[in-house]
Amino acid sequence: MKNTSLWKKAAAIFFWLVLWQAAAVVMKDSIVFVGPAAMIRSLAEQIQGQEFWLSVLNSIGKIMGGFLLAFILGMAAAAAAFRMDWLKILLEPLIQLAKSVPVASFVVLLLILSGSEKLSVYIVFLMAFPLIYVNMGQGLEQVDQQMLEMADVFQMTSWRRFLYIYRPAFLPYLTGGCKVALGMSWKSGVAAEIIGVPAHSIGERLYMAKIYLDTESLFAWTLVIIVLSLLFEKIFLKLLKASGGKCFAGEGKK
Repeated sequence: MKNTSLWKKAAAIFFWLVLWQAAAVVMKDSIVFVGPAAMIRSLAEQIQGQEFWLSVLNSIGKIMGGFLLAFILGMAAAAAAFRMDWLKILLEPLIQLAKSVPVASFVVLLLILSGSEKLSVYIVFLMAFPLIYVNMGQGLEQVDQQMLEMADVFQMTSWRRFLYIYRPAFLPYLTGGCKVALGMSWKSGVAAEIIGVPAHSIGERLYMAKIYLDTESLFAWTLVIIVLSLLFEKIFLKLLKASGGKCFAGEGKK
């Protein structure tokens, strides 16, 4: 069944690639629209250059750095707010502000305040933090109070309460929040780079493709962004799941 599903997905992807290539052949305008063949050719040429890898690694470091900062601080803030109602009330306006203000407004403001070098780090943090905070908080609110009462009776340690009561409650919510936050991180991070145009970044490459009407490079870099976004989403979510499993395994050996 799994192999059949993979074949169906591959067939669907192949169908859309063929349709895409056919549309490019019919249009015959490489400035307006290019097919997958031209995109792959452009990507293959750029991969051979040092500037390509420098831009990719620089953007990965900043975007994932901003996300990891939001992940750590979002979890910590949600846990603290769960314990202290006054902190939850205090943070609520800031969370709503971060969720409501357009990315472009934050980008322009941060460009004025700090310049373009670390712009994508700040923007990714501002986009990911509310998602992590809200989902983590919702998960903590699902904790079974009867389980906590039982833990009091058996005098369970704080670590065991975390592993066996809190973790199963918040992990599905946190995982869902991280999945959305990772996608938003790449979209907002690259958008910030396009506006700020920091040196040696994916956003700079996209901006230059626009300036020179290089549609092949535009499509090639878009493919790079999609692949990186999916790759880091899979890696991070697997690490998140695996780390929880190791915690349980380690606890079980004691």
